[in-house]
Amino acid sequence: MTVIHPVEWHDGCVRFLDQTLLPEHEMYTDAGHEQIVADAIRRLAIRGAPLIGIAAAYGVALAAVDESRKHPATVAARVEEAIRLLAATRPTAANLFWALNRQREVLRRNSGSDPGQLVRALVDEAAAIHREDRTMCDRMAGAGADLLEPGSTVLTHCNTGALATGGRGTALGVIARARELGRVAQVYVDETRPLLQGARLTAWELQKLGIPFRLITDSTAAVLMKQHRVTAVLVGADRIAANGDTANKIGTYALAVLARHHGIPVYVVAPMSSVDAALVSGDLIPIEERPSEEITSFCGLRIAPAGTPAFAPAFDVTPHALISAIVTDRGIAYPPFEATLAAYSTPENG
Repeated sequence: MTVIHPVEWHDGCVRFLDQTLLPEHEMYTDAGHEQIVADAIRRLAIRGAPLIGIAAAYGVALAAVDESRKHPATVAARVEEAIRLLAATRPTAANLFWALNRQREVLRRNSGSDPGQLVRALVDEAAAIHREDRTMCDRMAGAGADLLEPGSTVLTHCNTGALATGGRGTALGVIARARELGRVAQVYVDETRPLLQGARLTAWELQKLGIPFRLITDSTAAVLMKQHRVTAVLVGADRIAANGDTANKIGTYALAVLARHHGIPVYVVAPMSSVDAALVSGDLIPIEERPSEEITSFCGLRIAPAGTPAFAPAFDVTPHALISAIVTDRGIAYPPFEATLAAYSTPENG
């Protein structure tokens, strides 16, 4: 199986695959400053909720390493600045703040320590977050695959594979594992407008994995469901409220409404680090709005008249009533989600 490493700690730098250039170009960048990592997250060169958290954790460690070489006495101050910088990149993904809070706790525990010890602790914590995500992906893949019957045809939205995580993926990881077990015959991939993460990224990953798939426009999903050609819908999540309301890539809510009308289960796959138990419902999830140019232009080509106003939310919220189950790294949560998600929660994630 092809192994994809979209983010790595490499010789004191954060090496990342620039996902804005896929599928045409596989280009890696070595970031020597946390500002480069922050910019990469903001412009979606690094994307996917779990991967954003991993990259941010490495970005904090990177700041510590860089400052220790120049001004050892101000490492802690630089780390605090890096945490603020990275926290301001994208507001919706819970994993970002979960990972930064872990690095903030490392800083607190090592208050008064020599700079070298603080640097080592921050690098070790980022690496631990990365390793843990790989394990979480494997657990979700195994649990989620059991939800699918042999020969299933599944539909997925956006990108939830290795490009979005530290392991094999969330929803796409489940699909890959189910394929290994003979439970997935075909995958339908939404193109995922406006930035085409399905067409550019998920199709690229499925090709590498050798999994049969067909790319569709987002609006084709309804026809497939009406024709009984979809067994289940599998999606990821950027933030999940305590009641199970789920924020995911724009278009997920529409898919869930269609699936409910056609009697098709919707499975959300996400680690517990995506669950924000402090939010009682999805109405409280902050939704990032992207620049209007992401809708009015594509690849530098204007596709709408100059001056066209646009509304470009990056995510929507699917009400918990439309979700059949939430696959986490600690088990499968079923309705009522308030109870089942709470049972999997720990003080660490709320």
